[in-house]
Amino acid sequence: MAALAATPFAVLTCPAFSQDRAAAGQDRQAIAALQSGGLALIRHAITVSGVGDPPNFRLGDCSTQRNLSPQGREQSRAIGRWFLERGLRPDLVRSSQWCRCLETASEAFRSMGRGPEIPIQPWAPLNSFFQGQGDRERQLQQAFQAARTLAQRPAASGFEVWVTHQVTVTGLTGQYVAMGEMLVVSYDGPNKPLKLLAAPIAF
Repeated sequence: MAALAATPFAVLTCPAFSQDRAAAGQDRQAIAALQSGGLALIRHAITVSGVGDPPNFRLGDCSTQRNLSPQGREQSRAIGRWFLERGLRPDLVRSSQWCRCLETASEAFRSMGRGPEIPIQPWAPLNSFFQGQGDRERQLQQAFQAARTLAQRPAASGFEVWVTHQVTVTGLTGQYVAMGEMLVVSYDGPNKPLKLLAAPIAF
């Protein structure tokens, strides 16, 4: 009877235990990849409802853009905590010039505990090219070239974080990610998408 009574309990608890182990394994993969010089590619955090930007969009004017929601700002801070709690400190954070990306980067990485402030660099190649904005081919080419340069550095040289948009993540990797999700990637050769080095991390 005791063995029979224990069976349902085991069935109920094993999935959660397995999920915890899977999450821990994903963490280890991502940590090891970043410590070896991998590139952290993050889609901006959760925004207010909507798609794209309002018709009166202007770069540099946040009042004309779709911006982070309160949930997105908290998600951004969770991204920063993930890095801080694992002792991971990027050398540089590059961001799209869109306000939702810059705010994600700032909320995540401006307060990383002790040490010098992490530079956050607005970088046009990470800008959105959704619905015909920007220059898709030129921007992706510049991003691929930068990823190639990073991959050629010694592993101990540190790592970068790029905060960008769904279209850019898909253009570089062929992958879809949710808002606030991270891929750890590396350059994998000409005419190839960036290589995934770990399972996606959701915050």
